[in-house]
Amino acid sequence: MTHFLKISAIIFLAMVTVVSCKKKDDDEVVDDPKAENRKVLGSSGEDILSADIYTKLRLELLFTETTRPTPETIIALEQFLNARVNKPGGISIVETMIPPPNNGPYSLDEIREIEDEHRTQYTIDDDIALSMFFANGSSENDTDTSFTLGSAYQNTSIVVYRNTLFNFVGGPNNTTLATLETITSQHELGHLFSLVNISSDDIHPTDHEDTENGKHCVIADCLMYFSSAASRPEHEARFANRSQGDGIPVFDALCLADLVAKGGKE
Repeated sequence: MTHFLKISAIIFLAMVTVVSCKKKDDDEVVDDPKAENRKVLGSSGEDILSADIYTKLRLELLFTETTRPTPETIIALEQFLNARVNKPGGISIVETMIPPPNNGPYSLDEIREIEDEHRTQYTIDDDIALSMFFANGSSENDTDTSFTLGSAYQNTSIVVYRNTLFNFVGGPNNTTLATLETITSQHELGHLFSLVNISSDDIHPTDHEDTENGKHCVIADCLMYFSSAASRPEHEARFANRSQGDGIPVFDALCLADLVAKGGKE
């Protein structure tokens, strides 16, 4: 991205212990219905993008009474997924309002606990499920000068710190909440697609991944460009430019080629 396309997004690459089944006392094997959604980040990129195993996709939006994403954001998410994901059986969005947790700031472990308590949509049969929580608080990693707008974690999980987005709404160019939600949510979906090189399987192993800010794109105009430690004035300048008709950033040619190689749409 250029200066106005940069996005604040910290990507957490914590390893996740995956338990696909468990045993009862009589040694009967019982499937864990959440196992397919508790894998390491990036491990389901091809499953999400292609129709090889899963022909349908559900995106569950978790939000409180005060953090529901804007209608424009929901429409943009649906359009984005339909444009990039191969799911001949269809793509659906499920909206789930939850009781407000504490107002944060949240650790990622706390975000996982909220998801585990309230998430209702899990991968089953040929239908893969994603979760996106629009949080009513900020990240505990925020400082006075740097902010986390969203994080992708595990293989199908995203949090958008919606309250933090409000810090950048308005200004001299009337940057909208819908614009901020759309950029952040689509950037984090890119990480679920395993961009950039999260599983070390991209077809552009060199000159594409930002080695200083790993798992992000070096191309300044790309949706997957990195800027996690930007100051408030820098963010305000970027989002101000967003409202001047520059549009929402898209994948650059390298990220798009990697996405297609994983089974996504060109």
